[in-house]
Amino acid sequence: MGIRGVCGKEIFDLGHNCILGFAFASWGREGYHLWLINGEKFHERHKTETYPKVWRSRFWLHVVADGLNAVEQVLSGSTLDYAIIDSEHGSRDRTEIQHLCGMLRRADVTPVVRVPIPKSEWVAMALDAGTAGVLVPYCETVEEVQAVVATVKWHPLKGEYLRRAVEENKLPSPETRKYLQNRRKDNFVIIGIESEPAYNNLDAILDVGGIDGVFIGPNDMSTSLGIPDDYSSRKYLRVVEDIIKRCAARKIPVMVHQQTIETSTKAIKLGARFVLHSTDGRMLQRIIQQEMNQLRKVVGATAAKTKDTVETV
Repeated sequence: MGIRGVCGKEIFDLGHNCILGFAFASWGREGYHLWLINGEKFHERHKTETYPKVWRSRFWLHVVADGLNAVEQVLSGSTLDYAIIDSEHGSRDRTEIQHLCGMLRRADVTPVVRVPIPKSEWVAMALDAGTAGVLVPYCETVEEVQAVVATVKWHPLKGEYLRRAVEENKLPSPETRKYLQNRRKDNFVIIGIESEPAYNNLDAILDVGGIDGVFIGPNDMSTSLGIPDDYSSRKYLRVVEDIIKRCAARKIPVMVHQQTIETSTKAIKLGARFVLHSTDGRMLQRIIQQEMNQLRKVVGATAAKTKDTVETV
């Protein structure tokens, strides 16, 4: 049994090693709007008498990925299995999420929408936008998980009938159950375990049933544990490893959102198989820094100092 994504293809099976994805934190319907990187403004460059020198010593980036069509081309060759569309921390409206879901499907990348809060209404809007999966962040109670799981499994059922489905597993008729099971067969739900209270309530949450994956948010979890962003802490690693083991016993894959190759590798070694690595903005910044400094070395220039200026959420 696995998780199905774009066009019904299997994107996760416990018999496979892992699947790979990243988070859309920056890209939107209009793509990236960048001009010149590590250089002077275009008109200033042409006003200087040292134009040849400037041309030799400045390093530029030609930006063409502006708009969804160009972004779709990038992702079509990305080798990604899935991508998270972040509407918890990202400023995205329903129209933009719908466009991104469609673009990812055309690129053969499974779309997963990270909703703002663990509420059924947000889950329903993500499904209506065309997502395959829904990542529900910061769940701490059984009631929250029951409601969002039921919405993914039984949408567009709502109101009193959804309450009955959640609390009593009762649907209007066997025909309704069969119809909705078929309609939602390619949708899946990932529950966020991102705090110490959620960790302490893990067994009760997993007992809800119908959970397709579990998400660990390292920033939130480490902050809740009193060790913000200390991903080498034994306390943090013990919690992550324990969550992975307890989920594996129920055949539920775990996703850990790490930002570097080192920390993502550690998560994989701890048993994570639903690999969520970095974000669009951070990966773009990293490759720009690496390649521009490589070229500086080629021309004998001093490598520029680099730092990670992308906020971790």
